[in-house]
Amino acid sequence: METGYLKPSAENPRGDVLTELAVRGIDVLRNDDPDLYHLLETEYRRQEESLVMVASSSVVDASVLACQGSTFVNVTAEGYPGRRYHAGCAHVDGVEQLAIDRACSLFGATYANVQPHSASVANELILTALLQPGDTILGMDLHQGGHLTHGSRASVSGSIFKSYGYGLDESGFIDFTQVRKMANDIHPKMIICGATAYSRTVDFAQFRAIADEVGALLLADISHIAGLVAAGLHPSPIDHAHITTSCTHKQLFGPRGGLILMGRDANRMAPNGRETLTRVLQRAVFPFFQGAPAVNAVAGKARALAWCASDDFTELAGRIVDDARALAEAFKTRGYTVVSGGTDNHIVLLDLTESGVSGFIAEKALESTNIVVNKNHIPGDKQPSTVTSGLRLGTNTLAVRGFQPQDMDRCAALVDRVLRAVRPIDDRRYTLDDDLRHEIRTQVAQSAAERPTSGYSAISAA
Repeated sequence: METGYLKPSAENPRGDVLTELAVRGIDVLRNDDPDLYHLLETEYRRQEESLVMVASSSVVDASVLACQGSTFVNVTAEGYPGRRYHAGCAHVDGVEQLAIDRACSLFGATYANVQPHSASVANELILTALLQPGDTILGMDLHQGGHLTHGSRASVSGSIFKSYGYGLDESGFIDFTQVRKMANDIHPKMIICGATAYSRTVDFAQFRAIADEVGALLLADISHIAGLVAAGLHPSPIDHAHITTSCTHKQLFGPRGGLILMGRDANRMAPNGRETLTRVLQRAVFPFFQGAPAVNAVAGKARALAWCASDDFTELAGRIVDDARALAEAFKTRGYTVVSGGTDNHIVLLDLTESGVSGFIAEKALESTNIVVNKNHIPGDKQPSTVTSGLRLGTNTLAVRGFQPQDMDRCAALVDRVLRAVRPIDDRRYTLDDDLRHEIRTQVAQSAAERPTSGYSAISAA
């Protein structure tokens, strides 16, 4: 089996080793491990032939995949640029500094750390670095649209710290009256804002005002809206929150990983009274919480952040929002209850209570027709998280594949046909006519074929 580094040859006089290495890697995988190759290939085709309407993912460009598959994966690089604990990191330093500079420029930040392996890791390390076990935190309740790391009992954030959850008002918007009252009652050391299933604009300025009232730090998790923030289509938290976190794979169209950002509070003293937030967080990422960074992922982040600064990305971000609004209206026209009545971002959250179809059944029935969504809690949901009463849809992948607002009625119509045809047996079992399932699969394949999974290059060429 041929492996390892490549050198210039008669067939490759320019020494274009990256291209040849990629081709050789694919050939070796196909020939020596056909089972694994088959799984990789069929997953690619599944994505190509599906209508992906998942809010928590996007389509990564081939240029990001190239970074992920680069030889940077071979380098151990504990530490930071110019301060590594291993030799051979000169080019690693260049890549990481490039990612840091691009993150700061894109978000108008003073500080960026691009090493976190995920936004969840970033959130947890911030909490554990700045707070003491048993300290009080206030975040959005998981059943109201929050995230596990915002204080859920199932997470470190809700087991090490005393956590409380705020929610939504009757209209489906963040209840700031409740947030302010709870903050004044419990005096949290940290307030967390941001969500995973909230379709409206987050008022970061109002959160900061409440945090200042009670002397709390404010952490903004913008994992779901980072692309809209970068494009100027959602208010930025950078100078409102003391600390901002994001993942890079949802709306920044990059590799799976996390970011930590700070603006005007970067040099603010940390709760220990001895060091700045910058110094504490640098040490919190490494060596307190993580070891060596995944340098190949950092390279992928650098590539994605560069594209997010382009005019093409700004255009895409606008289409993400326009598609979501059109999708929400298409469901409302068909009689569905859309939580909060609409959307300001990429998320459309459907309340399925009146339909008698659980979120679990809706997800599974739609998946059987190659429509990919996810079950989700709705405000006041009585169902467990494994079942739920809602359905969360998103337009990141639809938009990058070229779907326009006028295409959303067709997407909603396909979902509607499945949900009206499904026959629940209980909250987890159902029946669905095989002929209808085949018909929907055919229509989905046709729609998907018109909008191939391509990435940045196709958007730029469009």
